[in-house]
Amino acid sequence: MKKYQVEVNTLKQTNVLANKIGKHLFKGAVITLEGDLGAGKTTFTKGIAEALEIKKTVNSPTFTIIKEYEGIYPLYHMDVYRIEDDLEDLGFDEYFYSNGVSIIEWASHIKSQLPNERLEIDITILGETKRLFEFYPIGKPYIQLCEVLKDEKLVD
Repeated sequence: MKKYQVEVNTLKQTNVLANKIGKHLFKGAVITLEGDLGAGKTTFTKGIAEALEIKKTVNSPTFTIIKEYEGIYPLYHMDVYRIEDDLEDLGFDEYFYSNGVSIIEWASHIKSQLPNERLEIDITILGETKRLFEFYPIGKPYIQLCEVLKDEKLVD
């Protein structure tokens, strides 16, 4: 599997990166986010939401598991950290195969339930606001998305 990397130095660059990705998303897109607490998973999701023209404030769904937002496409923002059993069926398929975009924080907790095609993103903290984003596209639409983005420059 090919890996793409982008290093950002500021929160603004994280937002710009997420916004660029959000502009290329499509119905049924699934993005998984992994990274330590404070890595920027929710910040990244806010940038996607901005690209999808979502007006509501996006915040972490830590205690609700799934938050839904309306925009160009519906956004399903999930935080599955508290799910204890990978086999616990909470109806994720209804979201993954819908007309919306699904973003799953801590997706490794439900790995067996994830669709075969998705964009996996690992976020590593390199400094106070410096982050390394590693993209692992699984499936042709996600490879195409990463190829489109690889030559774009991030500007504050």
